[in-house]
Amino acid sequence: MMRPIPHVARISAAALALTLAAVSTYAQDWAKTRLDASPRHHEYVTLKHDDRTLQAFVVYPEVKSKATVVVLIHEIFGLSDWAKEMADELAGQGFIVVAPDLISGLGPNGGGSSAMPDRDASVKAVSGLDANQVMADLDAAADYGKKIPAANGKVVTVGFCWGGGKSFAFATHRKDLSAAFVFYGPGPADVSSITAPVYGFYAGNDARIGATIPATTEAMKAAGKTYEPVTYDGAGHGFMRAGEDPTDTNPANKTAREQGFARLVKLLKGL
Repeated sequence: MMRPIPHVARISAAALALTLAAVSTYAQDWAKTRLDASPRHHEYVTLKHDDRTLQAFVVYPEVKSKATVVVLIHEIFGLSDWAKEMADELAGQGFIVVAPDLISGLGPNGGGSSAMPDRDASVKAVSGLDANQVMADLDAAADYGKKIPAANGKVVTVGFCWGGGKSFAFATHRKDLSAAFVFYGPGPADVSSITAPVYGFYAGNDARIGATIPATTEAMKAAGKTYEPVTYDGAGHGFMRAGEDPTDTNPANKTAREQGFARLVKLLKGL
């Protein structure tokens, strides 16, 4: 006769299940599987500026002509499998993608995102980054991209979550950007120095970021800047990742992801 599982054992089993689920979510195996199946050329390059060295993931499209360079700015979770898979998807649409690992050197034994033991460690590392260092890292990525022989001279930024805010901020810093694409990230306090058009992608169920859009819209309009925000009803923060995740249960995230990606590609091809 089967004995009932003791209460402590039931708790331990539940805790183990939650732990395994958290590990799976952090690892994003579904994104890695898609990335591993890609036919496109992937490589890691070393970028340097001042006394700092960082790594970047670079993906090349399979095209005949020279291509626009996209500097992809990762979420607060670091250069995850999903961030690299998104870089690959954009390359699949005809763009060269340079995705710097902005927490290079901050992981165990001097590693970066891939060396972080868990999601919380990545969040802590990204949250603690110096804003000036981030701008310098992004400059290094943009400079590298412009010098790629297969590049056409146009450079844009595409950022997600924390990276969305940095994409907007970088537009105040870098004068030769062709455009900045901001996915659910806040705008900077001062927009007066922006020269590139800024395109926003926001979630309807994301009051934390959504509440900042009216002030950003007003500031950009007053400064005579181009700012075109779109909000996707029913979607939550992080819908570009969640909308691909097979375990996500919100259909609005999938719709927002599909519509947001289509809009992004259309705008990129129109530059």
